[in-house]
Amino acid sequence: MSQTRPSANALDLARQVMRIEADAVLALAARIGDEFLQALRLILNCPGRIIVSGMGKSGHVGRKIASTLASTGTPAYFVHPAEASHGDLGMITRDDVLIAISNSGESAELLTIVPIIKRQGARLVSMTGNPQSSLAVEADAHLDAAVAQEACPLNLAPTASTTAALALGDALAVALLDSRGFGVEDFARSHPGGSLGRRLLTHVRDVMHRGPDLPEVSPATSLHDAILEITRGGIGMTAVVDPQRRVIGIVTDGDLRRAFARSLDLRTLSAADIMGRSPRSIAPDRLAVEAVTLMEEHRVNQLPVVDAAGILVGALNMHDLFRAKVI
Repeated sequence: MSQTRPSANALDLARQVMRIEADAVLALAARIGDEFLQALRLILNCPGRIIVSGMGKSGHVGRKIASTLASTGTPAYFVHPAEASHGDLGMITRDDVLIAISNSGESAELLTIVPIIKRQGARLVSMTGNPQSSLAVEADAHLDAAVAQEACPLNLAPTASTTAALALGDALAVALLDSRGFGVEDFARSHPGGSLGRRLLTHVRDVMHRGPDLPEVSPATSLHDAILEITRGGIGMTAVVDPQRRVIGIVTDGDLRRAFARSLDLRTLSAADIMGRSPRSIAPDRLAVEAVTLMEEHRVNQLPVVDAAGILVGALNMHDLFRAKVI
C-alpha cells in the first residue's frame, strides 16, 4: 500500500505560515489605543462577570480567552451564542460585560442576542476583523483584530485571524492582570492543582524535617556521634548548633568523605573540626521552589531551616523537594 508523502513545498509553506501569523500579531500592536483602554475600563469596573461568546473557530478562541481571564483575576466564562438564543441568555445579567468575537463582525448568532443584551443594560466589547461591521458599530468598545491575509494558501481557513484574536485576548488579560495588581500568590490560588500549583503553594515548612526527626548536634559532639545523628536523620547531614540552638555549621556526608581523604584520625575529631561554617539556610515561610534555586545556585544538597533569629526549626534535602514534586 503506497503512502502519501509530504508535498515538495511543505516546509516552505510551514515557514510562510509562521511569518504570516507573526506579522499579523505584530500589526496589532500599532492598533492598540483608546478603544483598548475603553475595553479595559469597562471590564475593570464591571460589577458582574465577563461573558465571552463566539461561533465556530471564534468560539474556540473565546473559550481560551475566558479561561485565561478567569485564571488571571477576571471572573469570566464562555456562553455559546446559539445556545444563548435557546435559554442560556439568562446567564447574562445587566451587570455583566459581553466580549463578542467574530472575524467578519456579522455572525448572525451574535447579532441576534446583542440587542437583547444591550436592552437589559449589559455592556458590549466586540473583537472583529472589520471596524465597520455591525458588531463593531454596536459595541461600547471595539478591538480591531483585522489581518492582512490568512496563512491558509487559499486565504479561506481561519488561521492568522484566530492567532491574532488569541493574542489580542492575551493582551487584554495581561493588561487587566497588571491593573488589578494580580500577583504570584493570587495566581497560585487560581492554580492549586498540578505542578504549577505545587510550585507556587508549597512552602519550606510543608516539606522540612522537624521536631524529633531533626538531626542536630553541638560543636563538641564527637565525630562518631555526629555520624550516628546523620544516619538517624536520614537526610545526609546534621546541623551544628550553639546552646541557644542557633545554627553555626552543618556536617554532611561530603564533609565526612573529605575528612577520610585527608587521613585524619576520626576517633579524636568533633563535629566542630569538620563542619562547614556559616552554612546556607532558608526560612520556613519561603517557597519550596526557592530552596531548589538556592541549592542549585550554591551546589548543595541540604539546607538547615532557621527562623529570623537564626534558630534551627527544620532541615531539608533535595530528595524532600523531589518527593514534594516541586522539581
